[in-house]
Amino acid sequence: MDAPLALPLLVGLIGVALLFDFLNGLHDAANSIATIVSTRVLRPQYAVFWAAFFNFIAFLFFGLHVAQTVGTGIIAPDVVDPRVIFGALTGAIAWNVITWWAGIPSSSSHALIGGLVGAGIAKAGGGAVVWAGLSKTAAAIVLSPLTGFVLALVLVLIVSWTLIRATPFAVDSSFRTLQFVSAALYSLGHGGNDAQKTMGIIAVLLFSQGHLGTEFHVPFWVVITCQAAMGLGTLFGGWRIVHTMGSKITRLSPMQGFCAETGGALTLFMATYLGVPVSTTHTITGAIVGVGAARRVSAVRWNVASNIVVAWIVTLPASALIGAAAYAAAGVFD
Repeated sequence: MDAPLALPLLVGLIGVALLFDFLNGLHDAANSIATIVSTRVLRPQYAVFWAAFFNFIAFLFFGLHVAQTVGTGIIAPDVVDPRVIFGALTGAIAWNVITWWAGIPSSSSHALIGGLVGAGIAKAGGGAVVWAGLSKTAAAIVLSPLTGFVLALVLVLIVSWTLIRATPFAVDSSFRTLQFVSAALYSLGHGGNDAQKTMGIIAVLLFSQGHLGTEFHVPFWVVITCQAAMGLGTLFGGWRIVHTMGSKITRLSPMQGFCAETGGALTLFMATYLGVPVSTTHTITGAIVGVGAARRVSAVRWNVASNIVVAWIVTLPASALIGAAAYAAAGVFD
């Protein structure tokens, strides 16, 4: 283990991690509120408060399996040091800012994991990577949007057949109310999965510096601080991405918004339970495409969806390169 980091630098790195968590909430606010805003069930300024509240309380409903995976299952814990964490956070934050500015709903989760892998490899080569954990995370790039797509598609078909005799006005009124529930569920899933990634980063940093004893765990103050940072980020919203997610991919009715959010939420609940750090962005995009395709294939603007998919593929290697470069640059200060 390297020499312990001076307290001000340790606090500074934790601050950078919380900044990433804040930006994650900012960047991914659209995931939780795009459908409920695009269906005009809630105005944006009220929707972000609704999402932020459920982001914050998510720790009450989920274990810390995802934090465990990020902390010990992507890069070997004995490789982690402050420079690796700095490289990982720099790669993730830089990519988040680039894609947020461009209005591209890329994955904050995979940006963080890419930055961590890039910095870890820059330090210790390919042997630094826990390939089983990374493979599971990489597989989720395909599986999470596919699962969201299938669940949302099935839900919208079931609801459509069940309510075939109901009037459009009655259906619309009912699902405008039900969307409050589905948006809350999705925000819980978002807070439960995404905030844990930053918890894992902070916990493994503390562990590498000898502050957690001999056994890796996530202190409660780390849990509550990360949930708060994500909730605050959500409050500030990500309006460029809200527009892309809520209207550019497909137009949604309240019933379709409910099905998209519920399908996405179920996907996130399963992934969080299994400890898989999935992308909430990938998940809700797959679900939105699913409800659009259930109406008709041409209802989906496939050119927009394909551009989003390209961003997904590029995120891991791009953030890894930035993370490796940041790790090398930090060596100047050693």
